[in-house]
Amino acid sequence: MTGEHSSKQYDMDLETIRSKVLLMGGLVESQFQDAVSAFRSGNVAQADQIIKADENVNNLEVSLDDACSHLIVKRQPAANDLRTVMATIKVITDLERVGDESTKIARAAKSISERGVTAINHYETIRVMAASAGNMLHDALDAFARLDGKQAIKLIAQDEAVDHEFRSIMRALITFMMEDPRTISGALDTLWVAKAIERIGDHAKNIAEYVIYIVEGKDIRHTDYAVSRLDERTAS
Repeated sequence: MTGEHSSKQYDMDLETIRSKVLLMGGLVESQFQDAVSAFRSGNVAQADQIIKADENVNNLEVSLDDACSHLIVKRQPAANDLRTVMATIKVITDLERVGDESTKIARAAKSISERGVTAINHYETIRVMAASAGNMLHDALDAFARLDGKQAIKLIAQDEAVDHEFRSIMRALITFMMEDPRTISGALDTLWVAKAIERIGDHAKNIAEYVIYIVEGKDIRHTDYAVSRLDERTAS
């Protein structure tokens, strides 16, 4: 009975942590959407709010890391349970970094607005890429919430599209700067935003990889596992 009680308490503790991780995920997802919105509109007040809101994300990271550490010490999980906790800690780190990248976007939006830079259409340059990365982040959080390995595999393959879009944006911005030096300042700001969005796609991919680690027990980082699995399903 003692073992059963301990197991139930562990499940309750882990579920509490998972719920808070999803809360943190919701915060950073909104932070990213708001940052892109501020970049589109040039709303300095909104950009300031996003920058300030990052404190909440940072505080959640510290709180959740502490909760995970206490869970390991108190419950001493083994095998699958320990794998779940360790992967959750990594998800928390990636979410905090998404918040950092969103803050970078907000700072760029504020900088462009305050300097009155209008030589290029900044938002249109990153619009498609931002939508793709936003969808990846949303799907990654959904896969984590449902521990859906199949969705995680599909999501990982999408990261190449975001990387390709970043390379296209970089080439276009370099062309702008070469043809018209007046675009240099705004193009550089937009390039930093595009890089932040590309990194958000990377963090979404990382979360998907941790979902597969939890579900299948396989560490697929730096491998072509997801691509090979998709190829197998296509062939069948």
